[in-house]
This record gives sequence, C-alpha cells and structure tokens, in this order.
Amino acid sequence: MLTIGIAGGSGSGKTTVVKKIISSLPPNSVSVISQDAYYRNNAHLSTEQRAKINFDHPSSIEFRLLTEHINELKDGKTIGMPIYSYLTCTRAEETIPVEPKKVIIVEGILILANPRLRKLLDIKVYVDADADDRLMRIIRRDIEERGRSFKEVLEHYDRFVKPMHLLFIDPNKRYADIIIPQGGKNQIAIDILTSRIKEKLFEKE
Repeated sequence: MLTIGIAGGSGSGKTTVVKKIISSLPPNSVSVISQDAYYRNNAHLSTEQRAKINFDHPSSIEFRLLTEHINELKDGKTIGMPIYSYLTCTRAEETIPVEPKKVIIVEGILILANPRLRKLLDIKVYVDADADDRLMRIIRRDIEERGRSFKEVLEHYDRFVKPMHLLFIDPNKRYADIIIPQGGKNQIAIDILTSRIKEKLFEKE
C-alpha cells in the first residue's frame, strides 16, 4: 500500500489533482480520505458559536481519529469515514465505508501540519496556486456549496482563511516531497507525480 498526502491552500486545486491521479491509475486501485470529513463534531455549539468556527486552524481537525483510520487501512481493515456538513457544522450518524486499496490518498489543507500524520505518508505533495486564483475558487465554492453570501465569504477569508494560510498551511510546504505550482492546470507536474506513484507501486510488489 502506498499512502499519498496532498495538501495546499483552500481553493488551490487539490481536488482536481486527486481526480487526475485517479484517472491515470488502474481502476479500483485508489481510496481517498478527505481531511474535511474529520472536522470535529460541533453539535453542542449554538448557531452563533458555529458561525465563529475557524476551519483553517489545526485544532479544528480530529487528527487522532484520522491517523487511527489510516493505520487501520494499512492493516487491511475497512474504515467508516465520517460525513461532515459545513451547513450544520456537525457529523452525520452514518459513515462512508472506505476499503484498503493499493493507493490511499489523504487530501486536505492541513495534513502536512500534523507530525504524526506526516510520518504515515509515503509521498507528500503540496499544491500551490496564486492567492487571487484561490480566492476566486473559494468565492464560487462557498456561495454554491456552503450557502454563504459574497460578503460573508470575503469576511471569512479575511478573518480566517488568509491568516491561517500564512501561519499553518503555506509554511508546511517545506515538508513536501513534490510541489505542484498552478494547481490542477499543471499537467506536466501531475504526470511526473503519477509516474512516481507507479514506480513506487512497482517497488512494493
């Protein structure tokens, strides 16, 4: 099993990179773990308190459960990945079954910020993108998927996303084995990464 971590700022194009990697590998050979599924359950908080949650700070992630699940996958066990809702800031009672596969991709903005998680990753990737490109993607995503107004998105970006990116996300790209500039648009870098994954898989067989 090969475990790959794909980090990068919010709106950097991580999901696009993941999709392109999956499409280049044999069918049914990849399982994806999303860091976003491991946000802490905030059902105990009021609506006003939930609106103030800083989703870009490492403390918002239940890293212990995430690392436990990765270790279980490495042991050949199927896990129940949580389902998290940005609209309610809570976890659903149901989970998504994730089976151990030849390649496990762990994707999220903060996965290089946790030392225990970094040790579990065979290949660490950082998807880089210009701040204005990321902001445009964030605006589109948060309005369409998270029910925020344009003003709310800008306020949230200025209060949380930008300062946390500078403190906890961008500095951790020093831990990356591979940096992909221009996000999902950089097909050459993605091809190089995919070739390396295939080489690693061959070495492990």
